[in-house]
Amino acid sequence: MRSGTGRGAAIAAAAGACVALLAGCGIRTTSVPVDAGAAPSRAACSVDGPGTAAQPRPGIPLRVYLVCGSQLEAVDRTTNVPEQKVSGDRVKTASALLMELQSETSDAERTAGFSTAVKGPLVVTGGRRDDPKGALRLSRQPEDLAPTALAQIVCSFAESAAGSGGGTVVLGGPGDYAAHRYRCTAELKDRPDMAVPTVTPTGSPTS
Repeated sequence: MRSGTGRGAAIAAAAGACVALLAGCGIRTTSVPVDAGAAPSRAACSVDGPGTAAQPRPGIPLRVYLVCGSQLEAVDRTTNVPEQKVSGDRVKTASALLMELQSETSDAERTAGFSTAVKGPLVVTGGRRDDPKGALRLSRQPEDLAPTALAQIVCSFAESAAGSGGGTVVLGGPGDYAAHRYRCTAELKDRPDMAVPTVTPTGSPTS
C-alpha cells in the first residue's frame, strides 16, 4: 500500500510540474483580452492636410527636397526673394533654394516628419571661367558634405532653373578641384545616404 501511495504522489507531483511548465511557456489559462497599446504611428510625410498650409509670403514658389522617413520628399516653399531677382537667374535660384534648405522646418513640416540635413553657413556662387557651362560653386566641397545633405542640394537644384538639364546639376567647391555633374535619381531619393551619382562628359553615369 505504501508503494502505491508513493507512486500516486509522484504522478501528482509530475502533473503539477507540467501544468506549471505550460503556464511558464505562455499558454494562457484565461480568455480575458490584454490591451497591448496602440500600434506605432508613422510620419505622414505630407503637409497638404487641412490646417497645415503655410501663410503666403511675397516672392515665388520653390520646391525643395527634405528628409522624411529616411527618404527625400519634395516640399513646396515660398521664397521671400522677389520674383524679378530670381526668375531666369541660375545663381539666384540656387541661392534661394539653398537658403530654404538651411532654414528651420515649419511646425507643419516637423509634425509631418520632415527635417533637413543641410547645415550652414553654406552659400553658392557661379562657376569659374574653365568650368562647364551652368556650373555652380558651393562654399564647401560637395564631397565634404554629409551624403544626405548633398543629395538634398543636388535634387533641389537639378529639378529647378538652377539645374543643367536631364535631372543633373554641375557643382564644385571653393578649391581648385574640378566641378562635377551630379544626377538626381529615383534611387537617390529612396536612399539619400548613398553616394550621389555623377555623370561623365559622355553622359555615362558613374559613382
